[in-house]
Order: sequence, then structure tokens, then C-alpha cells
Amino acid sequence: MKVVVLVSGGMDSVVALYEAVKEHDVAAVLSFEYGSKHNAREIPCAAWHAAHLGLLHEVVALDFIGRCFTSDLLQSGGKIPDGHYEEANMKQTVVPFRNGILLSVAAGFAESAGAGGVVIAAHSGDHAIYPDCREAFMLAQAEAIRLGTYAGIELLRPFINLRKEDIASRGAELGVDFARTWSCYKGAEIHCGTCGTCVERREAFLLSGVKDPTDYAVMGPLPPRP
Repeated sequence: MKVVVLVSGGMDSVVALYEAVKEHDVAAVLSFEYGSKHNAREIPCAAWHAAHLGLLHEVVALDFIGRCFTSDLLQSGGKIPDGHYEEANMKQTVVPFRNGILLSVAAGFAESAGAGGVVIAAHSGDHAIYPDCREAFMLAQAEAIRLGTYAGIELLRPFINLRKEDIASRGAELGVDFARTWSCYKGAEIHCGTCGTCVERREAFLLSGVKDPTDYAVMGPLPPRP
């Protein structure tokens, strides 16, 4: 199938891209600039992998999100919290209905590109705090995309039943250079090591047994899961 792959530049979406290249005909790699604190770190990673694979990379500007939405993930928001990624305070980093917006844009892009599917890397570990990553939402969004496009665009979510450590293992099998992926929500020069996404990244490499190539500012003990 000809597909468009959503790639933020994080490890999940990059692995999904390599999986899609193996299984499908990738028409384009799609990234979004929506005003997050770490967009400037993530998007160059997405661009690198697209170029490495010889694929078209498109960056869609959604600057209204940074202006109109409330989230500490955004440059317009407050401080990124530290702690385990399943803790209640991590809800501060949720961008309201982000995946609904991104998938709507991706569906229109895919139909315009003559593609039959859109690939997103949502996984089971996202479910704790992200309502727009849960399978109930994905099923509803998939049906909306199918019904709302002449081509009946399919929403492909290959990792929806996997945890992040499973994705790390799959990426290692596919030869993904994880050093060229970005997770930290704070968007500094190197990964902080303490925010929810850094904790999730560190935990995924630890549990999978895959070597973690990431430089972290802090490498203290991982916080316990709530």
C-alpha cells in the first residue's frame, strides 16, 4: 500500500517509518511544527531519517496551536514537569486533541498524494495520559477518515498493542539509529533525563536490552511507576 507516515522525530515514529518502508510504499514523511518546546530538536531528526531513506519530507506549520491551545508542552505554556510518564501531573503536557488535528491534516495530504493509508506510531504506553492515543479514539478516527475520503484512506497503527520497550527492540532489528531521535519535552541541548518522556525513553532501552546512545543531563534512578 502507498502510505504517508507521521514522523515527529521521536523514537516511536522513526521506528514506525522504518517498519512502513519494509511493509509499504512510503509516499511521504509528514512532520508538524505546532509550537512545542522540542519541535526544533525533533523535526531535524525526522528530516535526517527521511533523507537517509530517500523519502520526501514535508513539514506542516500549525502555528495556531501554540497561540490558541493550552499545554505546558507548548512554548506558550509553563514548565515541563519531571517524574514518571504515567503520573497525573504529566497531563499538563497533553496538547488538546493534537492527534485528531494531525490525523485530519494527514488524511487530506494522503488523499492528495494518491496514498491509501496513514501510519501513526501510537502505542499502548501512551494510553495512560493521552486520550487521543487510545484505541477507542483511533478506531473512531479511522472510521471518520475512511468515510471522509473518496479513497477510503486507512489509518494504520502498527504499534497500538506494543509498549515502548517493544518498539525499541523492533527498531534495533530494523537498524534504526536511535542517536538520531529525540524525546525530551524540554528541548534543551541534550536530553534532561528527568522529564516524563526522558524517563520513558530510558526505561524502554533498559527493559528492551537495547543500548541507549542518548546523552542525558541527569542519570539518577528511574522513578517508580505510579
